[in-house]
Amino acid sequence: MRAAIVEAPGKISVSTVPDPSPGPRDVVVRVASCGLCGTDLHILQGEFAPTLPIVPGHEFAGEVVAAGADVTEVSVGDKVAVDPSLHCHECRYCRAGRGNLCDRWAAIGVSVAGGAAEYAVAPVANCVRLPDHVDVADAALIEPLSCAVRGYDVLSGTLGAEVLIYGSGTMGLMMLELAKRTGAASVDVLDVNPDRLATAGLLGCSRSAAAAEELDRGPRGWDVVVDATGNAAAIQDGLGRVAKGGTFLQFGVSDYATTAVIEPYRIYNQEITITGSMAVLHSFERAAALFAAGVLDPAVFISDRLPLEQYPEAMERFKAGQGRKIVVQP
Repeated sequence: MRAAIVEAPGKISVSTVPDPSPGPRDVVVRVASCGLCGTDLHILQGEFAPTLPIVPGHEFAGEVVAAGADVTEVSVGDKVAVDPSLHCHECRYCRAGRGNLCDRWAAIGVSVAGGAAEYAVAPVANCVRLPDHVDVADAALIEPLSCAVRGYDVLSGTLGAEVLIYGSGTMGLMMLELAKRTGAASVDVLDVNPDRLATAGLLGCSRSAAAAEELDRGPRGWDVVVDATGNAAAIQDGLGRVAKGGTFLQFGVSDYATTAVIEPYRIYNQEITITGSMAVLHSFERAAALFAAGVLDPAVFISDRLPLEQYPEAMERFKAGQGRKIVVQP
């Protein structure tokens, strides 16, 4: 089969590799679409993946074409979306139900071969069967949506909250869509990319701007501030925009070396919460249900559909900040 391969930091190609075969409790999925995200860029930079080379791609969906001998939950021909999370189920965090913090955390497309290929293997436990009306070519959006659902689990949304989101890429837009559905009184979005801001407006944000100063908020701040960029300057600015009693959510993926300065007295005196949201936790099935119910419009969220052979070009587009969600379709 053909697959994208991160061979070494900064080096990616599309090559022929052996077809995968399922273990007793695995399935083989013919990949219909595989999304690119910031984690893939980090892997290309030499972060996150413990060993290279690796087939990337942790956002994918497709059709089951083979199943292991002990698989009964899905059948050949079923459409599925794949939760990439691989937890040990043995460490302290797994036993406490916090598998996303697993001491041996791994993921399909990060630690083992992923969905940027014609076929991918996955544990049947990680597969969610999709209803007939869902176009499997759009269903790569379910994995990032499951991360956004986890983000709102962490926030424990308060009715009437005033929300500020940094970044209107795919993840920022998903956080916008969920904020609207979790009772936010207003959702403002910031981005330096005017095309992405236009999409936030199309999706019904309250206000949009390139910088918070343009929103004329004054010293009050926002009840909930979400960074969906991972950018140091955005994070630093966002920490200063949280209202008294408010919450700052670090949702975007930063480089390891990214730092920000906090003011401990302000956190104490104004009872500000600073928290984070890591990947997927008990949220994939709910994201699949929301997606099937139409919470996202794939025509808005997916801006580029490229063949697998153009995976290196797709990564360059993503790195340059072009478009919204970029997917490859083997």
